[in-house]
Amino acid sequence: MRIRVDHATTYGYERPADGVIQALRVQPRDHEGQRVANWRVDVEADGVLRARQDAFGNWLHLFAADQPLTSLTVRVVGEVEVRDMSGVVRTAEPFAPGVFLRAPPLTLPDPALQAWAAETPPGPVLDRLHGLMARLHERLSFDTQATTVATAASEAFTHAAGVCQDYAHIFIASARSLGIPARYVSGHLARTDAQEAAHAWAEAFVPDLGWVAFDAANRVCAGETHLRVAVGLDYLDAAPMRGARRGGGQETLSVAVHAREARLQRQD
Repeated sequence: MRIRVDHATTYGYERPADGVIQALRVQPRDHEGQRVANWRVDVEADGVLRARQDAFGNWLHLFAADQPLTSLTVRVVGEVEVRDMSGVVRTAEPFAPGVFLRAPPLTLPDPALQAWAAETPPGPVLDRLHGLMARLHERLSFDTQATTVATAASEAFTHAAGVCQDYAHIFIASARSLGIPARYVSGHLARTDAQEAAHAWAEAFVPDLGWVAFDAANRVCAGETHLRVAVGLDYLDAAPMRGARRGGGQETLSVAVHAREARLQRQD
């Protein structure tokens, strides 16, 4: 499937904000099963925009404004060819799988979450992960008002509600507590309607197979509708946008995302 993404994020500041900087992880990489046809990142403000790769291999755009701002808009437009790999992800890996057993605060399991994960039936690693995804999908209710981007896996697990980020964090925390390396993925899910945020899922390492992508919010392994953008230990490593500023007062945020199948024009 060829997926087209139109993604706009606008920050508004009550008063002019000085020293605005943004770290953008909004550009996907090529790997087996995914090829970027075209991609553009624009920041509608005067400043400097530089691109490099971070420690996890993600594309990282760093923006620094050269004057105070009352608003900042980041627009991303592009198209990517995605093939169904049955969830298997094959790409250049800067770290050994064991690195993804680390548990930063957002994915640190409490005793209740550890006990729940331990109830996953024994068996081959891949079967356990599928079982974990099914149990998690049944336990949680999708609720956009239940959590924030700062909500930890254990808290969302206690409330049994959250969004795709929470499903991913709980899956990751559970897999790691079982001794299975797991990581967070930010990206896009092709749909027919517009969304108010990007998508998120998890990848777990299966011996003799490699990394496999699990979208617990939808109870599926990632396929041709999933466009992979960035990975990390948790949301903070792969967030589409993170920034800082001095002053500015109260901040407003507006996000519009439309990820859909691209309609190729016929050449007569």
